[in-house]
Amino acid sequence: ASEEQLKITLCNSGVILGKATLIFDLISKIKNDNASNEFYLTDCIELASKSGFKCSVVLCDQQETIGVNSLKELAQAEDLFQKSKRVEFMDSGVRLHAADTVFFSFDTIIGPGTEIEQNVVLAPGVTIEENATIRAFSHLEGCHISSGSRVGPYARIRPDTVLSEGSVVGNFVEVKKSVIGPESKVNHLSYIGDAKIGEKVNIGAGTITCNYDGVNKHKTDIKDEAFIGSNTMLVAPVTIGEKSVTASGSVITKDVPDEALAFARSRQENKTGMGKKLMNLLRKQKNKS
Repeated sequence: ASEEQLKITLCNSGVILGKATLIFDLISKIKNDNASNEFYLTDCIELASKSGFKCSVVLCDQQETIGVNSLKELAQAEDLFQKSKRVEFMDSGVRLHAADTVFFSFDTIIGPGTEIEQNVVLAPGVTIEENATIRAFSHLEGCHISSGSRVGPYARIRPDTVLSEGSVVGNFVEVKKSVIGPESKVNHLSYIGDAKIGEKVNIGAGTITCNYDGVNKHKTDIKDEAFIGSNTMLVAPVTIGEKSVTASGSVITKDVPDEALAFARSRQENKTGMGKKLMNLLRKQKNKS
């Protein structure tokens, strides 16, 4: 290289943007009459300029244009991207715990004042408003988290889910294609799918919306201020009325009217002395084996 060439600090990334029809037309005109007898894509720029088209250069950071020719280089590129996103969000007022363990996507949006704990993955399509909390070991994808909401720890929020203001999705809860209303709580060990939950609803531990019959998906509609007892199975399609209550352990297959109490479980029977007899029988059987 000449001294003049060595003074050049600008490098070509190899990325060319233009109308597809024009690019293909220019490529067809490239010749290989050079020392190496090769076709150079960069000749497109000269050809376009000579044809009267306006060509411009966009300057960018070196990290944005690093080559990816192997899985190792792909991992390195992803690492650089994640580091830049972490800095971007922290500079905008997002609190990250153990920042190196929080992972973002290209389209992640997070409002200021939000706090994200360690080991959180935000897959594509996630928007989080201001002052929300995402606790440790949670996975979010294709969802909207409103202001003041809390997610996790160990929660999975799947696509087409909306958490309204002040709502809570706690530990070991999965939510898919559902709306959780303002100030409603699904605190632990539940699956909520294809559901619409109103305002100030309490979902007890172990509640399941049985939305799939093996062929079709069905919806569950839970109205404002309903109380769903622990270990309730809601067999969709079903509607739970305003301020109604389902008893713990119920299997709800019919709509529940407003302010009603729904029982759907077998009545308990206590057999006097049978517990001791049963245990003695089991021990004898074990000793014989």
